[in-house]
Amino acid sequence: MKTRALVLLAGALFGVGLAISGMTDPTRVVGFLDLSGAWDPTLAFVMGGALLVFGSGYFLLRKRFSLPAASSGPISGKLVVGAMIFGAGWGLGGFCPGPALADLGRLSIEALVFVTTMAAGIIVAQRVFRADR
Repeated sequence: MKTRALVLLAGALFGVGLAISGMTDPTRVVGFLDLSGAWDPTLAFVMGGALLVFGSGYFLLRKRFSLPAASSGPISGKLVVGAMIFGAGWGLGGFCPGPALADLGRLSIEALVFVTTMAAGIIVAQRVFRADR
């Protein structure tokens, strides 16, 4: 029960951070990906700040706890294709899963459509392509 509460708290904190930073707005993401137009560097600063916090926390936790090693498996074709589909969906929709879930709190129709189709895609991937195996 404690683990689930901690996971819920971490997810809520992540969602609040996304909302405060404006990353639940799809136009910010599309603006970041639009290198030839009106480029918006906001996402780069948010990512940089997140990496700084994560890196510091990981460094401190690694000294106190034994953390699992990162996966060093080979890059597979499934991984590359999945990353390409994720990137295309992110660029077209302006959402990735985290901000879309956080934007549901605003009762955004766009986020509701995105999350619904994302859930359908997850189900199809699990049942048709056995992606969970």
